[in-house]
Amino acid sequence: MENLGFTAIPAITVICYLVAQIVKATALDNKWLPIICGICGGVLGVAAMYIMPDFAATDSITAAAIGIVSGLAATGVHQAAKQLGGGCNGN
Repeated sequence: MENLGFTAIPAITVICYLVAQIVKATALDNKWLPIICGICGGVLGVAAMYIMPDFAATDSITAAAIGIVSGLAATGVHQAAKQLGGGCNGN
């Protein structure tokens, strides 16, 4: 099980995507979703650094940066899929 820490990076993206879908179901404006995903990703990145011994980062700042980028990737993946799918209904 060498380099298992890299599996946490897509996992952070998936978790942040699910958090965004939950937030979308509330009355909160969708313009806050990238910020929520970024913060959620940063927190998960730092948590993963302490929980997973093989995580890709060895310090808190790098772990937070990896998490933030992973969280923001969740909104990017959603937007790319929406644009490629031709769905332009404002969701």
